[in-house]
Amino acid sequence: MIDVTSFLPSRKKNTSSGWISFNAPCCIHNGENIDKRQRGGIKTTPDGSWSYHCFNCGYTTSFILGRNLTFKARKFLQWLNVPGEEIERINLESLKQKSITGLLSDRQEIAEKLQNIEFEGRDLPTDTHLLTEPAEEYLRQRNILLDYPFLYKTMPRPGIIIPFTHNNQVVGHTTRFLDNRTPKYIQDIQHGYVFGTDLQQANWQYAIVCEGVFDALCINGLAVLHAEINDAQVKLIRNLGKEIIVVPDQDEAGIKLVDRAVELGWAVSMPEWPDCIKDINDAVIYMGRLGTLLTILEAKETSKIKIELRKKQLVKRLRA
Repeated sequence: MIDVTSFLPSRKKNTSSGWISFNAPCCIHNGENIDKRQRGGIKTTPDGSWSYHCFNCGYTTSFILGRNLTFKARKFLQWLNVPGEEIERINLESLKQKSITGLLSDRQEIAEKLQNIEFEGRDLPTDTHLLTEPAEEYLRQRNILLDYPFLYKTMPRPGIIIPFTHNNQVVGHTTRFLDNRTPKYIQDIQHGYVFGTDLQQANWQYAIVCEGVFDALCINGLAVLHAEINDAQVKLIRNLGKEIIVVPDQDEAGIKLVDRAVELGWAVSMPEWPDCIKDINDAVIYMGRLGTLLTILEAKETSKIKIELRKKQLVKRLRA
């Protein structure tokens, strides 16, 4: 990783508590005079993570190895005159370390289970950038954590790019456009691909299967990316060796997932959510991640008869 201290002003001093003090670059951008009293402080860790605080204008930000640079962290680096390409490199290098910092053994175990399932590597779209503040705000509104390697594009339409990975290799992507035009999504997806295998951990009991990528991201689930589950996806999901719970969207298309899950002998969960909730992401926005997971587990059914009864109740409500 790049040592952020190499971009600090030459005039700086180390404190006994591990902080490095220097003239804060943020004050002039936050309605204050230029700092000449070294009131900016940064503290680093051996792995390259850091925390910054200005004791003048109060600006704070931090960076944790394995996560995306936040909007405030990128602004801080820009004020330190770090070139844009270096900022992007810091972000990409950080995300490459995600599987190394604390998750390596889990990833190896998952990879071994999927060793006979491969996809070809794919390039992401050109002219991509780090997330802008409006893009980050959109994800926050949907209760999506920003530690996934999202990217942003402006042409031909502004949108958030969600890379598809398998065993930590990019194998496709989807773009969620941020304007109000249709289509809302475009996808580069290979047959049999299931989003979210790289989100799984070896000690988890359940694999929650849903339709949409944002549904999967907000609960660390699996997304089949359409209202069907093909045979190649069945093989991949089964190879994870977990108890499978299918959570359909609560609409007409979601019924297809229910029928397929029953055919496969998988558990199904159709929680009795309020009418304003259509899918998992809506539920997480409404009641939080933990509350959503609890309702999913409480509504889990393995009995074909009970699943069919719940499906009939859902269909009746949808068509009322």
